[in-house]
Amino acid sequence: MQKPLTFLAPFVVAASLALPAVAQDDTAENTDAQTDVTAETVVATVNGTDITIGSMIIARATLPEQYQQLPPEVLFKGILDQLVQQTALSQDFDGEVPKRIEMALENERRQLIAGEVIEKAMAQDVTEEELQAAYDEAYADAEPTEEFSASHILVETEEEAQAVKKELDEGADFAELAKEKSTGPSGPAGGTLGWFGPGMMVPAFETAVAELEVGTVSEPVETQFGWHVIKLDDKRQKEAPKLEDVKDELETQVRQVKAQTLIEKTTEAADVDRSAADTIDPSVLTNLGLLE
Repeated sequence: MQKPLTFLAPFVVAASLALPAVAQDDTAENTDAQTDVTAETVVATVNGTDITIGSMIIARATLPEQYQQLPPEVLFKGILDQLVQQTALSQDFDGEVPKRIEMALENERRQLIAGEVIEKAMAQDVTEEELQAAYDEAYADAEPTEEFSASHILVETEEEAQAVKKELDEGADFAELAKEKSTGPSGPAGGTLGWFGPGMMVPAFETAVAELEVGTVSEPVETQFGWHVIKLDDKRQKEAPKLEDVKDELETQVRQVKAQTLIEKTTEAADVDRSAADTIDPSVLTNLGLLE
């Protein structure tokens, strides 16, 4: 089967492309002119077929993200050229539209309309009661977690780690020794790692830290990164966050739950018969010849 033609955007340009300057008065005039533009505004006609601003807006919105970042001055002509070319080529098509295209259009229409239903569900206002319920579910029974602030000196061998530990036992300054001997990225900062909680460090390192008292230094600890000598600088109990601090996260969660509930409810209410699927070999999905 011949592959469908793939259009390459003619407006892909080098990042260094110089754009024409727009005078301040021209900008004001352009803004005023845009008030008369609608989605149905015609920007070009190809053999009697109109190309509208709406079509150009959709074409831009479906571009890869890196192209969407290009300035409108670059995109406008490129998108219009592409739509003109596509329109002319589609008009030159002779015969019946291939089945693969009809089915692709059917799939795309179904996907876009379903997506619109989901978007409407997620756009509904989230009430204070819903936020509070989501917060309570996530944090009401959450136990405080212990967080640690630690520093370390990372070296390659156990012998080096033992030598470092000996110097510390004899009174060497931990931060200065870390700057001098640590091979880790935290070395120049005196070995400090800042605050971290459960699961944020490799198990052997985390276990060693949990066994230390504040201000004490560990025996050498081996991980996949090398040998560590660790100092526990401080520790604290981390309480559940306030609702205000996680409001945005909870709003997104509530909206996603609403969308998922709608999907499940609508699907369950539909009259769905999947029995025919049980008689079909799944490998048929690779048989592109059926679309000829």
